[in-house]
Amino acid sequence: MRHPSATAALLAAAVLGGLGLVPGAAHARTAPPVARAAWVKSCYDKKEGDSFPCGHWRLLWRDGKQTTVRDAAITTIDAAGEDVRESGTFAISGDGRVLAYERAGDHRLVVRAAAGGPATVLPKSAVPKGVGTDEIGVELSPAGDKVLIDYLDDPTHLPTKVITVATGKITTLPAADMILGFSGDGDEVLATRLQRDNTTAMYAYRLDGGAPITSTPPQVVANALAHALAPDGKTVATFTTGDTHTKRPPRVRIYDLETGDLSAAADLPVRPGALPYGPWWSADGRLNVVVQSGEDGQPAVIRVLTVDPQSREATQADTYTISKTRHAYFAAGE
Repeated sequence: MRHPSATAALLAAAVLGGLGLVPGAAHARTAPPVARAAWVKSCYDKKEGDSFPCGHWRLLWRDGKQTTVRDAAITTIDAAGEDVRESGTFAISGDGRVLAYERAGDHRLVVRAAAGGPATVLPKSAVPKGVGTDEIGVELSPAGDKVLIDYLDDPTHLPTKVITVATGKITTLPAADMILGFSGDGDEVLATRLQRDNTTAMYAYRLDGGAPITSTPPQVVANALAHALAPDGKTVATFTTGDTHTKRPPRVRIYDLETGDLSAAADLPVRPGALPYGPWWSADGRLNVVVQSGEDGQPAVIRVLTVDPQSREATQADTYTISKTRHAYFAAGE
């Protein structure tokens, strides 16, 4: 938040407390463990000749341990309530402390602390009648206090919803927009929209109802592989793919929605074929991005990079692997 009031600060503390979390001001030794990623195993159906998710969702912790989330659905359902052999909805906040997933049995969306404890059930309207969980995408704000639900149907049909976990308040965003994710403090949502003249407009929507910041960015920004909005609500980090022919690695740029200023590109310290994805800013202004390598049938190697917004120099903050038997996985902040 740019200038949090005392009321806003108390609400933030209430959200964390309600999920069994310790506010950031507490000593590090009292903080709960941090989840790096969640993954689900793959099984093979000889009769159908296809693989499907099986077992339970597993959390991979920063200390290397793994635990299961037994009440999380491993598959989705369609609009008729029939099982679909696709991995269930799952998300981890950027700080690794909060989970969102669809609950086994009734497929209601819930939010809870990664370390355990009671879950907060989101309103039924999060998944409207006539929509299956196979048609939704879920993202948590970096601190896990808000949930973004995107509907993967006709983009002009259902507007995206943002639900505040502590209060159940629902904010809707234009259905015609392509939603790119939360800002670093969770107060804004970044989105783009294709205009009639084939240009792309970019919006930073304020969830408190204030006027959005909008811009028409250059093509290198509009067509970038991944984007992330800073806590200031106007600074956008963009990540572009590398080039295996020229051996140029993926790159990062910083774009200002208000002024239109665009920084020079800086190379990421990864191979040209690596794909940066799921970038997010933390509330204190740190920029993070995930890079994955490893083909199907091989362990996935996940690298988390931290990028200095001023110099755009990237350093490796974390690295870990996920089993070659995975069917799907979600990294924290993705």
